[in-house]
Amino acid sequence: MPRYLLSVYGTAERTELGSHPSQEATLQAFADTGAFNERLHRDGHFVFADGLEPPTTATTVDGQGEKPAFTDGPYLETKEYLDGFWVVEAADLDVALALAAEGSKACRGRVEVRPFRTEESVRALPEP
Repeated sequence: MPRYLLSVYGTAERTELGSHPSQEATLQAFADTGAFNERLHRDGHFVFADGLEPPTTATTVDGQGEKPAFTDGPYLETKEYLDGFWVVEAADLDVALALAAEGSKACRGRVEVRPFRTEESVRALPEP
């Protein structure tokens, strides 16, 4: 079954509560997201999911040269950053989009949907 990455994006301007306006709103988002995760498990879509610490905790690694280079912070400067994600299995893109809509509502964030690139999907491409 195809796998999809459902990426949750949040604003760069955050408090200790993330991008939520209050502790109550944050806890409700956690509860709603937990219920969504349980549904993903129950319906056989769940592969893996988690939230991320703020971008300020990131380290960017470039191992392309002779010696790896390590830089504190995110690679890109942007107004929004990856806040969390789900990896799901879905029969097709329409199912993945429906799941993303539910996840977006639960976590109160925008969700990007991208299929995983597989050897099978590359072999299906037309020859140039």
